[in-house]
Amino acid sequence: MSDIFVMQRANGDLFALDHKGRLCVPLFHSSCDAMTARLRNTDMLVFKPVALDTRLLRELVPKGGQHKVDLLLIKDPLRSLKRGDLVDHAELVLIVGNDT
Repeated sequence: MSDIFVMQRANGDLFALDHKGRLCVPLFHSSCDAMTARLRNTDMLVFKPVALDTRLLRELVPKGGQHKVDLLLIKDPLRSLKRGDLVDHAELVLIVGNDT
């Protein structure tokens, strides 16, 4: 499985946006896809792509089963960041956990 990337600011904050009233973190198939999306969205200019690892995933996936953050895997970085496939938190934990 290839890496999955998120956009992170120098202070450690991850890029997220409001999607249907919920907090949404876009995920990318490659750093190139993330940079392409960054060029099209000025809100992302201070963020850089980083590979999602178990530490970052722990910050995104709260304990206790309450998911306050949606994770969207972006297929086409040239389209809206709100157009992606919703990724199940548990599935992502398995994917990221197997890569480390």
